[in-house]
Amino acid sequence: MLVQLLTHTPEPEQVVAAAARLCYSASSVAELMEKSRHDRDGLLRKILSLGHFSVLEHVSFTFGVEGISRACSHQLVRHRLASYSQQSQRYVSQEKRFDAVTPATIAANPELCQRYEALLAETHQVYCELLAAGIPAEDARFVLPNAAETKIVLTMNARELLHFFELRCCRRAQWEIRLMAIDMLRLARRAAPLLFAKAGPGCLQGPCPEGSMTCGEITAVRQEFEAL
Repeated sequence: MLVQLLTHTPEPEQVVAAAARLCYSASSVAELMEKSRHDRDGLLRKILSLGHFSVLEHVSFTFGVEGISRACSHQLVRHRLASYSQQSQRYVSQEKRFDAVTPATIAANPELCQRYEALLAETHQVYCELLAAGIPAEDARFVLPNAAETKIVLTMNARELLHFFELRCCRRAQWEIRLMAIDMLRLARRAAPLLFAKAGPGCLQGPCPEGSMTCGEITAVRQEFEAL
């Protein structure tokens, strides 16, 4: 899996601070941007602590993700307040190359892993035979599994990213999207450390929101994200 931060709103923390000040100031936007360069930290901490997240919607972050499975991307696109561009199985043929994600639980069992890889190889063979018979790629792709690798570019605003991290950094999230979310959070913190200083699973700032389904490791989780 490869996760990259491709681009983001320039000076995201200054933009958020200026937007917050604009609601209560007669100053120009240029003046507010300049003022926010010097005293943004306290204001941003106050905004985040009060839950005034609407101003976070003015900044966005665009990530490129490679080497995730279709099973993972199907979960990802459920986050509707985002924009996605995904590699097409209709227009990008898998005839010469068919990469797949192998879960660690399968890889750890040599006998089952061998059968898993054999099934993937057979699937690829059938796919190629369908193409050779003149079946359109958009129909031949029906045999491709959830394990098939894909690439995707996604853009989220900072408010939606906080929500995404709250859900997908949780230890109860599916392992693949959790790894992706943690990599995204690491990159987002570098770009905007104040905005994402406390971002992560819901249990970082209070009791576990999973209730009886909790992983029971809240202390370890908090240590993990403090050291991220």
